[in-house]
Amino acid sequence: MNNLTRLSQNQLNLLETCPRKFQHLYLDQLKSPLSREQQEHITWGNRFHLLMQQRELGLPIESLLNEDPQLEHSLNALVRAAPETLTPASETWREAEHCRTLNFQGYLLTVVYDLLLADAQKADIFDWKTYLQPTNRNQLANDWQTRLYLYVLAETSPYLPEQIAMTYWFVKQRSAPTSLTLTYDNAQHEKTQQDLTTLLTKLDRWLPEYREQGKPFPQVAEEKGLCPSCSFAVRCQRTPESSELVTGKDWCSSVAEIEEVPLSNL
Repeated sequence: MNNLTRLSQNQLNLLETCPRKFQHLYLDQLKSPLSREQQEHITWGNRFHLLMQQRELGLPIESLLNEDPQLEHSLNALVRAAPETLTPASETWREAEHCRTLNFQGYLLTVVYDLLLADAQKADIFDWKTYLQPTNRNQLANDWQTRLYLYVLAETSPYLPEQIAMTYWFVKQRSAPTSLTLTYDNAQHEKTQQDLTTLLTKLDRWLPEYREQGKPFPQVAEEKGLCPSCSFAVRCQRTPESSELVTGKDWCSSVAEIEEVPLSNL
């Protein structure tokens, strides 16, 4: 068993997109400060998820609603749009913030469903999103959150892949909330298993090379155009300015100006 045992969908997305960024965030424990707008968005999203969890548990939610009228507006709009989902039915088992783990090649693949509904015939995963619905359906279908959430439920329950679906609700819309439901089947399940095996086999190779030899994880190809917007572009020497930093006399002082915040609770 390796030291990095627990993997989430965010880590899988990073591993697939840019292994070097995964290294910086989860092994080097570096993180650039968030902008005020990003922090406000994260805070609001956390409040909405807490609101939905407390509502599902039958706990008081008035204090949360009083603090933020936008929360109440988004909740009421979602209740109107999805009454069959948010109204408990006696024949349906349901749980908010439902957590599952799967041991896969020595890694614990971890998922947390915002809401899971299940009966004798099917199981439905629901996820609350606080950003606008993407126009590209395939992008969401291929995201590791979708793939991992569906895969883990099929592997840890008696449901067949065809009996499982996942619905995203985009709750902070300009008008009414919108949803996108993705179905599942055995072909998708086998493809996810193959891709997980390939990705984690690479991680099995990269980790000891990094820890024992100091060899960095691979970088994303520059032609993909992801580096200019990445907070680690200078560190990875993927900006015009970074080449000057490497060869210039003020390399040390320039690097010292790059603020890095250690991640906690990994």
